[in-house]
Amino acid sequence: MSSLDAFAGRCGRLFRAGRSIVRYGLRLDTNPVPGDWSHVTKVDPEERKKLPIAFPRYLAHTDAVSVGGSADVTDENTRATFTLLESLQTPAFHEPSGADHVTRETLSSAAFLAVPQVLNGDDDAFVGTFGKGVEAVRDRMVPGMLGRVATAPVVGDRLRGVLTDVMLSNAVVEAYIVQNPDSAAARESGVTAADVLDPAAAKQRAMAAEYVLDAEVLYLEYSGTYGGEEATAALEAIDDGVDWTRVWYGGGVDSREKATAVLDAGADAVVVGDVFHRVAEEEAALAADYLDAVGTDPDSDPGAAAWLADACDLADTAAARYLSTIPGVDDPVAEARRCLAAGLRARRAIAADAGRTTSDGRPRVGADAVAAVERAVCAGVDVDDPERFAARLVAAAVHEGDTAFPSEKLAR
Repeated sequence: MSSLDAFAGRCGRLFRAGRSIVRYGLRLDTNPVPGDWSHVTKVDPEERKKLPIAFPRYLAHTDAVSVGGSADVTDENTRATFTLLESLQTPAFHEPSGADHVTRETLSSAAFLAVPQVLNGDDDAFVGTFGKGVEAVRDRMVPGMLGRVATAPVVGDRLRGVLTDVMLSNAVVEAYIVQNPDSAAARESGVTAADVLDPAAAKQRAMAAEYVLDAEVLYLEYSGTYGGEEATAALEAIDDGVDWTRVWYGGGVDSREKATAVLDAGADAVVVGDVFHRVAEEEAALAADYLDAVGTDPDSDPGAAAWLADACDLADTAAARYLSTIPGVDDPVAEARRCLAAGLRARRAIAADAGRTTSDGRPRVGADAVAAVERAVCAGVDVDDPERFAARLVAAAVHEGDTAFPSEKLAR
């Protein structure tokens, strides 16, 4: 070993010691994942998982959006999902389930890349998937960024190594403990009933994630099923074992009581996905009934909020259940009424505009419809260029196919 190599090794050890002092001695929060996030909404790119027309109103209440899923996810539908979300101020990050889902477009759109590693699955879920991701970054993405420089002898290899390390150091490691062996996540990661961890083992895996893997997030995943007392016991144990790593819980949370239980047990944030996608189906069904009842004539409209109060039990809607999982929403039922009414008003305006095209067959978006959708969906919500956003939303909702927004992600 040369003297320069020895000096570099000492510097590296000093850096790691300094990091430990800052993290554990001074208790400074250097985790790039914000500690004040208490609610994350998971949006699945899978085409069957739709979004409501009024999705900006709902997502304005969550702290962040996670884009990713376990089944039927492609690079194309991932890009399409980010296209829908890019005008919102709510940060969206990418949690890919495959290396080919990560593209230059998704990297530029995402707040950060969250790389999943399953702590209680098979070797491929722990190392293999991560290795495939590293290979994709080094051998596909970085050469694309470097162009012809990547093929230059010595310089190309060194630059490729530097950029690969920089890109991966900016990624977030999301260490999973998958506790529902019947879920798609378990099947993908090789988790069986024998791999489900008790609280003591979950704590040990979580400590390894923080101190060995340097994972920014520990995700206790029940995937569609609420873990109940088993989950809260595991969260209490995990919370006792980690300091710097954020602890997230996901699975079956569809009420204020469940969200509160896991947060009180030690989770920093609750992750909610299925109940949000059910809002899309609910909004579309209610809108169909609303249009049957009142039509599109402005003089026949009693008001969407008033119609909703008579047409359904708002407290039992998917909208109210989703909003009840967000700690910052004080009155989920009242907010559900506002959000659903916004969706009905937007869909009524879109229905009045349906079927209009230009002479060459391209979608023609009426100014009245755009203005109505902008008022319904964007008023009071922080959306970049609301008029342009509303115009794209109308075009995607009315015309399937070649539109700026992916029409296949909107519930019809």
